[in-house]
This record gives sequence, structure tokens and C-alpha cells, in this order.
Amino acid sequence: MSGAPPAEPPRKRMVRSPTGGTDAGRPTPKRLKRAKEMTPSSQAWLERQINDPFVTEAKARGYRSRAAFKLREMDDRFHLIRRGARVIDLGCAPGGWVQIALERGAGVVVGIDLLAMDPIFPATLIQGDFTDEACGARLIERLGGAPDLIVSDMAPNTTGHRQTDHLRIVGLVEAAVDFAFETLQPGGALVCKAFQGGETRALLARLNAAFDTVKHVKPKASRAESSELYLLATGFNRSVSGSAGPGVCD
Repeated sequence: MSGAPPAEPPRKRMVRSPTGGTDAGRPTPKRLKRAKEMTPSSQAWLERQINDPFVTEAKARGYRSRAAFKLREMDDRFHLIRRGARVIDLGCAPGGWVQIALERGAGVVVGIDLLAMDPIFPATLIQGDFTDEACGARLIERLGGAPDLIVSDMAPNTTGHRQTDHLRIVGLVEAAVDFAFETLQPGGALVCKAFQGGETRALLARLNAAFDTVKHVKPKASRAESSELYLLATGFNRSVSGSAGPGVCD
């Protein structure tokens, strides 16, 4: 028998490099399997959705949209939703903001949108056109009294024509502000999507005269590349606003 030491077992070799991460240890962005069948804009939108942490978190929490985190953050910062409060949500589809209002303890929530929505108990969801001047009273009737908070995530359909789109944005902001002036409880609050440049000096002057504080807020869940901003007005003073109450809805 030879005095040579026993041979070492052969070492296993790695035949494929690790997958599922980058050099920094972060997950590799997901890619679309059928991207060739889509337009470039559709590809970009879908890839952004599947890699968006707010989309993932919204699904995990059962929220109907990533937009829920916008109102959630604003309420964390400014304490807008008081327990038992009456809340109206303008342009509420698919219902993420309604869910947050209920989750934060609102007593009564009424939402309206052009699109049909699945129910969110115990909120009242109305399919209709908020810009119909006659519908204010219908919302107040369903709410059972003057709102403590009005929230609006409404955005117009864009045409690509800058001036036309700007006018549509301003029109929706003005409609939400007019409704707030007509219906809010003294001390109430308004949150309204505005976009950069989506309000006029005259409108801001009205808000500053009728509310204790008026701020522009961009929540973290608003995409960085978007011009989206929110007007946040708190401490409503009905006597300054000169409101006359909502109209009658058929």
C-alpha cells in the first residue's frame, strides 16, 4: 500500500451565474414577456406598473389603487380625517380614497364618479357627473349633512393641446372649490388635485381668504415625473366665503 495521502473529492463547480438580482443585491426589474405586441407607450406604462412599489403595496393591503397612499400620507401629515367625520370624494373611482377615509374612522363617506364601481361598504357610491350643477344637493342628502372634508382626485381627459388641457384642469379645480364653498362645515377642509399651474391667482386668492391655511402638497406616491400637485386648504370660514348652499339635484 502506497503512503500517498488519499485524493480529495472533486469540487463542485458553479455552472451558471446567480440570477434574480443586480450587483447591488436589488431585485432585477421585471420585463414584459410579450412586449413586442404592445406599443412603446403601453410597454412603458405596464413596466412602470409592475415595478412600482406602491402598486405592490396596494395589492398587499387590498387597496383598489396606488392613489390610496396619497391620501394616506396627507392624512398622516395634516390629520384631515377626524373620527366620525362626513367625507365627500369627488371623482372617487376606483375607490382607493374612499377606503382610506373609512379606514381612518370617517363616519359617513359619499363618493361620485362618471365610472361605475363595485360597492365599498358602508360608503355610498354614486355614478354621475359631478360637474352637473344640480348634483350638489344629492350628495349632501346622501351624506346626511354638511361635509367636514371634501377630497377630489379628479383629472380631465387630455387632448394633447396644452391650452385646452389647462382650461379643463382649471375648470375641475374651480368646480371642486365652488362646491366646497357652498357646502363645507365651518372649520372643514378641502383636498383637490390641481397640477402645476392648474389654478389661477384669483382662485388662490379666494381660497386664502376663506381658509386658515392653503398649501401645495406633492405626496411621495405621486410620480416624480408628473406635474400632479394637491391643493390642501384647512380651517374653512363660511362667513368669508359667502356661500349660499348647494343647488337642487334632479
